Amino acid sequence: MDDKTKNILKRRAAALARPQVEPRPASEFVETLEFRLGAERFAVETSFVREVYPLKEVTPLPGTPDFILGAMNVRGQVVTINDLARWLELPESARTAGSKVLILRDGEMECGFLADEVVGMRAIACDELEETLPTLTGIRAECLKGVTRDRTVLLDAGKVLASPKLIIGGKQ
Repeated sequence: MDDKTKNILKRRAAALARPQVEPRPASEFVETLEFRLGAERFAVETSFVREVYPLKEVTPLPGTPDFILGAMNVRGQVVTINDLARWLELPESARTAGSKVLILRDGEMECGFLADEVVGMRAIACDELEETLPTLTGIRAECLKGVTRDRTVLLDAGKVLASPKLIIGGKQ
């Protein structure tokens, strides 16, 4: 074997021996919709988001918990609107023209949650999520999946929608 062929084979062997850098599989990322509640940023997985709708006239529902703002007509369908900030025991913020309703769905359960502003879409790497704070208790601890390094809180929309608190007459 001549030197030229040996060099070619040596370069090929070196190239093949290098560790392969594989792209992350899509399953290691979570597609989210980011929104603001007061000064805090939150996100929910887009698989739970049916639509984002402008906040319009909400009809109050007497005898419901204080976090239930009322009901709203969304394309001919009556949707219950919940104040997510109140539900998570956060400080209330004023509703503005930019306020939106995030209509979330998981199976048969569907309801709207008030957001001060929709920030946009974002893919969050699962390994970027940090554990929630051990000082959190109650509903805030139950419904959080994690916190990103930039302090965006990823809510577990499945647990939010499964909460008995959302069922009128359920456990409060």
